[in-house]
Amino acid sequence: MKKQSIFCCLITAALFLAAPLGAKIQFTGIDLSPDNRFLFTAEASGSRQKALFTSHLADLSLQQLTAFPERLELLENDKTLQVRSVFGAVRVPVSGGLPRNIMGFPSFVGGAPILGGRVENIAPSADGRWILQVEPVSPAYGNLALIDVQTGAKTVIASHVERPDMYFPACWSPDSRVFVYVRGNKLYYYAINASSISLVDEKYRLIGEGAINSVYWGKAGDFFYLRGSTVYRVRGSELFTRTLYAGFLEIGAMAGRIPFDFDPSFDSFWIAPDSRSMLLAKGDRNIFYYPLDINADTGNISFPYLMIPWSSYKLAVLWSPGGVITLIASVLGKNGGEIMAFRLNTAASSMTFGSLAGPVGGGAALSPDGTKALFWGEKGIVLYDYINWRILQTVSTRPAFSCIWMNNEEFITGDERRIERVRISGRRDLICLAGTAEAAFEETGNRILVREGGVWFATDGRSPWVEISAPAVKHPSLVSDSYRVYIEKQLRGPYANIPMIRNTRTVGTVPLFSGIEEPSAGTLPPESSVNLAGALEGDDDYFSRGSRNGMRELALCFDLYDDASGLPTVLEALKEFGIRATFFLNGEFIRRHPEAAIEIAGAGHETASMFFTPIDLSDARYLVGGEFVSRGLARNEDEFFKATGSELSLLWHPPYYAVSRDIISMSAKAGYKTIGRDIDPMDWVSREDAKRIGLEQRSASDMVDLIMERKQPGSIIPIRLGLLAGGRGDYLYNRINVLLDALTRSGYDVVTVSALMEHAR
Repeated sequence: MKKQSIFCCLITAALFLAAPLGAKIQFTGIDLSPDNRFLFTAEASGSRQKALFTSHLADLSLQQLTAFPERLELLENDKTLQVRSVFGAVRVPVSGGLPRNIMGFPSFVGGAPILGGRVENIAPSADGRWILQVEPVSPAYGNLALIDVQTGAKTVIASHVERPDMYFPACWSPDSRVFVYVRGNKLYYYAINASSISLVDEKYRLIGEGAINSVYWGKAGDFFYLRGSTVYRVRGSELFTRTLYAGFLEIGAMAGRIPFDFDPSFDSFWIAPDSRSMLLAKGDRNIFYYPLDINADTGNISFPYLMIPWSSYKLAVLWSPGGVITLIASVLGKNGGEIMAFRLNTAASSMTFGSLAGPVGGGAALSPDGTKALFWGEKGIVLYDYINWRILQTVSTRPAFSCIWMNNEEFITGDERRIERVRISGRRDLICLAGTAEAAFEETGNRILVREGGVWFATDGRSPWVEISAPAVKHPSLVSDSYRVYIEKQLRGPYANIPMIRNTRTVGTVPLFSGIEEPSAGTLPPESSVNLAGALEGDDDYFSRGSRNGMRELALCFDLYDDASGLPTVLEALKEFGIRATFFLNGEFIRRHPEAAIEIAGAGHETASMFFTPIDLSDARYLVGGEFVSRGLARNEDEFFKATGSELSLLWHPPYYAVSRDIISMSAKAGYKTIGRDIDPMDWVSREDAKRIGLEQRSASDMVDLIMERKQPGSIIPIRLGLLAGGRGDYLYNRINVLLDALTRSGYDVVTVSALMEHAR
């Protein structure tokens, strides 16, 4: 992942998860008070994420009492904290209080279901007045909606906007008066402080081509726009006038140039606090520093350069007002990976990147004056002297999910127990509880009691949690004078069970909230390219789809021909979702990227063969015989063992899925099972292919929608990794999180091809 800014609304996945994102929600700890208040805990099975709720059974209203801090955002001039988790978004006063719903925004307590997959990302304005949300209309697309949290009013800004993957498709100005959004590879602006502007047609609000990470908001309220090799600086006051001429005049003033074209699918950039220089990540691996000077001849001046490991999957940049830059790279690897740090001091006489000792975690935040930094992750929270790169204090040794600076002397931390306001002097104030080890009603009185971290807290449901020393805990009960409550197991859907309410004074039992109907498996016919696979399906040595045995599972197969682009993103996504997939490796890839082959095998994924070289075995120019096939498969086995010390499984598919009965028979004699596919997303079609042979080049989001339409239990779905020689505007693997979200929410388990074969027996 790339640049981080509270205003640019970068989507950051949780730094770590104790359970897969597809884990079901289960309800535990149910308790019923004599006055018919129902207490229960909702928990993502096997994970740290949980929340405590109470319901008044007379009207089945819900109230959330704790807030798990997967993501924190400081709003309303540091008065309000927005907390997001799998249970939705809530707001809590920084001074302390209970979670409160956001008017106009869907939430679990307001009736919205808890979905699997990632937390659905949103973009709040810094003043807290507005929220941008993408309301889904398909697995990959939605409508960009603006919500006024003071009134609950909702305005649809744009339709057919891509649902968020790494980035939310819009970003706010620091003053909350303007936001920029992307639709169809074009950038637009929207000003909410002038009602007349909101009536202007979208085409007159055009900024230019690009993606949302082509934009970086500066602190002064202007933004930088990188298109091609040119950096533009756009002042907010100019937006309306200049966009009237967007059809033939570049918006903004030229601020600088880079010596190559910016590709928003793979590149990112950061602007200095003084707006006089920039840091650019080419392919998120090659790091360059450039001054923003349109008169500079970048071809004759040498600038600092750094190349980071290929397996980095997330970058964060800390840039102090004094010009000290620290790049934090999260790198794949065993035992949770590695955090690496690199330093560049732009004020030094000789500017070069140097290595620093890696901090405790990939979460990073710089104090406003740039003198101190917080780092957090699985090992806790540590406060650094940023300039001298030394530890000042260990704030916590508990796993931490999010931290935010309030000012130079205090910050907010969030872990699985508490959200706290911490002062560097050592004082800690509770803002809200994040978790519960035990919850109950008070024996005498109306308070709810919670034990967390060995300490008891109490609330009356209106006031903030307060620590108490002598709790009078009521024994749990499932029965009152009017109701009886129990938990009913669910066989399908995102909930493992559902609380049930029996009104003993009337007839009937109802769930506390409705479950979610199981989505249909999809009945669209397969593409013509699958027909060949269907014709071959009777061959015992060929497998292209599992049988319909009632199990909602399918396989994702990642094909690696000769390039590793996209692999770190995919491996990290699979890790977060708790998925084991099948990777088909070509010999050319193994020889070029042995370290990547080691990473795939070390992550526990199934590794299969794609021959020793990427040739089309159906091409008449090649004389393909049994010995040629068996030797090619054996050579690939040896290449993989030489690189990894492990063996490939005896599964393969020919390069480009060029399969025939003869090829199946030849590989079977070598002990291999040939794997086919029943869905072809056409992600292998390059720009050149589209022109040369007249094939449609689908966008990555269109491919996600197609997969979701055509998937069936037992489907095998290939995804090609790496860059195509003929070029593409976007790649399916850059939308992997959106695809995994959709599959998880539709009730499918993603398994290996071997598992599909085993379950098909």
